[in-house]
Amino acid sequence: MRPLLSIRSLGVHYVSYGSEVHALGDVDLDLQAGERLAIIGESGSGKSTLARAIAGLLPPSVRLDGSVDWPGLGHQAQNGRDIGFVFQDPASSLDPVMSVGDQVAEVAHANLDMEWPAARKLAIELLDRVRLPEPSALATSYPHQLSGGQKQRVAIAAAIAGRPKLLIADEATSALDTIVQAEIVALIRQLVADDGMALLFVSHDIALAVNLADRIAVFRHGRLVEVAATDELISAPQSTYAKALLAAHLGLDTRLEAEP
Repeated sequence: MRPLLSIRSLGVHYVSYGSEVHALGDVDLDLQAGERLAIIGESGSGKSTLARAIAGLLPPSVRLDGSVDWPGLGHQAQNGRDIGFVFQDPASSLDPVMSVGDQVAEVAHANLDMEWPAARKLAIELLDRVRLPEPSALATSYPHQLSGGQKQRVAIAAAIAGRPKLLIADEATSALDTIVQAEIVALIRQLVADDGMALLFVSHDIALAVNLADRIAVFRHGRLVEVAATDELISAPQSTYAKALLAAHLGLDTRLEAEP
């Protein structure tokens, strides 16, 4: 079966004043349709760079090596229509002068060729799906009138309004408190299951990743260190770094060998 997404020898290099910073190097990774893949690693490991490279959201000055292909689509993915992206800070991804209902409707209008009244109706339905109270009334609100958790739910509604095949959540829970984090993760799990979307969940919170993902990919210093089914990674990590990372964050009783 052809994967939805196929990454081969991907390298990402930030170019500035004649010098390069290598953010990612030689990454090979596949994602199947409907699969939930978590990307974990320490800050600076290249997690968000990978997510943005997949979505085509890196600045023009960045140099890319390798390929990001979409065998399962048969064409290059488009943001909004094929990829829904949820950012870390919902306040920065929402337009402060546009009602939240209109922002969700705009995605459907642009990517599903919907007339505006139908798009507005869909927006209210999506606000209800992401478990916001009184969605018809809330649709007329503006981002500054909402809590952080509510803003992130609106951002998720906008991300799925184009009926994408892949939802990318890039540290989408890190700005939220623990209780709201758990609610958002449960919401994302339900939405991808209901709509048959694949999920790329980027997080430094390994416990959340373990609870959500079918497979986990571990990154360090811009390199893919290990990728395995979640149960396999937890029970028998192969790399020294993955063992240390899991032991530190999950309290696993793991004896670590010295780095070669």
